[in-house]
Amino acid sequence: MDEREFDDFYTASFQKITGQVYAMIGDRDEAQECVQEAFVRAWAHRRKLERAEHPEAWVRTTAYRLAVSRWRRTTRSRRPADRALGARTETAAPSEAHVALVAALKQLPEAQRQALVLHHIADLPVHAVAQETGVPEGTVKARLSRGRAALAALLSDDTGYEKGASRA
Repeated sequence: MDEREFDDFYTASFQKITGQVYAMIGDRDEAQECVQEAFVRAWAHRRKLERAEHPEAWVRTTAYRLAVSRWRRTTRSRRPADRALGARTETAAPSEAHVALVAALKQLPEAQRQALVLHHIADLPVHAVAQETGVPEGTVKARLSRGRAALAALLSDDTGYEKGASRA
């Protein structure tokens, strides 16, 4: 993969992967930093990446693993990650429904959250989610089913985000 191809890959994938990692971990700044670091690593492994069947999956998995590692390091040290080095960026405020969805996703077990994000946000088929997470397809289907049921309960009419439902 030459520099131009990598730039095209980065331009086409960065926002999408950042959104997916954000949905998995619930922290947009952390997601952006981890995806950026994953792309730095992808550049270093671009020869392997050009042979990969799904380079976006490689970057997404790397970014997610970086986020988990950073979370563990922060938790162990009990101090917040250093944000002083990064420049402040202004982004549009998320919609109320988006905030509710991210808050609900945070309440789900990690495995269910990851399966839901990969399948519904990253648009991966069940077999690809199974391959990326390293579990059988049946397990992914169970996680999706349980996760959707839990999200439905969390985003029910009581919170005002479920469309078409009426109170009894």
